[in-house]
Amino acid sequence: MIDHAHDLASVRDATDRLLTAAAELDDASVTQSSRLPGWSRGHVLAHLARNADALVNVFQGRPMYVDAAVRDADIERDAPRPLDVQLADVRESAARLQEAAAVPADWSRTVELRNGVTDSAARVPFRRWAEVELHHVDLGIGYELEDLPEEFVAREIDFLVERFRGHGDVPSTRLSGDGGGTWSTGGGAPGGPVDVGGPAADLLGWLSGRRDGSALTVDGGPLPALPPL
Repeated sequence: MIDHAHDLASVRDATDRLLTAAAELDDASVTQSSRLPGWSRGHVLAHLARNADALVNVFQGRPMYVDAAVRDADIERDAPRPLDVQLADVRESAARLQEAAAVPADWSRTVELRNGVTDSAARVPFRRWAEVELHHVDLGIGYELEDLPEEFVAREIDFLVERFRGHGDVPSTRLSGDGGGTWSTGGGAPGGPVDVGGPAADLLGWLSGRRDGSALTVDGGPLPALPPL
């Protein structure tokens, strides 16, 4: 059962960690490349701020973004800003999101996200938690997948294997973490089952497109090529 209040608290904690770490940067380092192809650290910070405002739209019954072009243009516009402006925007937009989420509402209602994706309102805080945690890693400032909270790692793996379950390009795949977790995904493509194992951080890195899977063990076939998220 999703505990949206717990997840909102986790979003606050993750945001505080990111802001504390990013405050050690300077204006020059914000312009340097992040770990996301084509994006500077400024792009990542701008995206986090605009994503928070987009989720306010979701909670208030408006479209998440006007359209993809406007979303991308807003990130490009905001990416070159100085560090202090970036951090203030992330902080203030995060506060707006928490305020919108504090309004009494039916958390079981269905909301629409990007590209026609729908979900229950109760799952939106976890989606935001994932944005903050994974993009903190993407900044490339010393926060790694191994530093992510254990609860988050397990739940994000759950989320991603659900996303790929039955996917037409992914054969039946069984995952096992060194810590004991097991999952299954794929099944829409011929072949398998392929058994993939390793540390939970490496499993998450592979599933999220942040690691190539070279640290994982694979039996029953080659490591499946996952489609982009």
